Amino acid sequence: MERKTFLRTLGAGAAFALTFPCVQGCSKDDVGGLPVPTGVDFTIDLTSSEGAQLQNNGDFILKNEVVVVKNLQGNFIAASQICSHQQTDQVRFIDDDGGVFYCSTHGSRFSQNGAPLNTITNNPLKIFNTELNGDILRVFE
Repeated sequence: MERKTFLRTLGAGAAFALTFPCVQGCSKDDVGGLPVPTGVDFTIDLTSSEGAQLQNNGDFILKNEVVVVKNLQGNFIAASQICSHQQTDQVRFIDDDGGVFYCSTHGSRFSQNGAPLNTITNNPLKIFNTELNGDILRVFE
């Protein structure tokens, strides 16, 4: 084999070896990861130390794989902590653009009703019901 042919072959092989894992890592068709929480039904006493973390607009806590938020308008909302893109548990609430759910794994962004806001995924984020009764916040399906 001529040196020129060998180097060309090696270059293509090395490029493939370096890029293939990256392309596979962000595949939209990848299935697996953590399961989205189901059967969710729990309460948070807003006068407790746990509930005190929801005192200010924009605050959130993580509980039972759910992100519980007091949004920027002062309403309580809850969403799956498990991202609908590749089922990682990195969904958090950020106050960008009036408040959105954001997954730091690949940058997925979701509205407060769970609709995808970018092209990373077409799958909505699961949203749970919330109900406030006095100082007790219930999060449920």
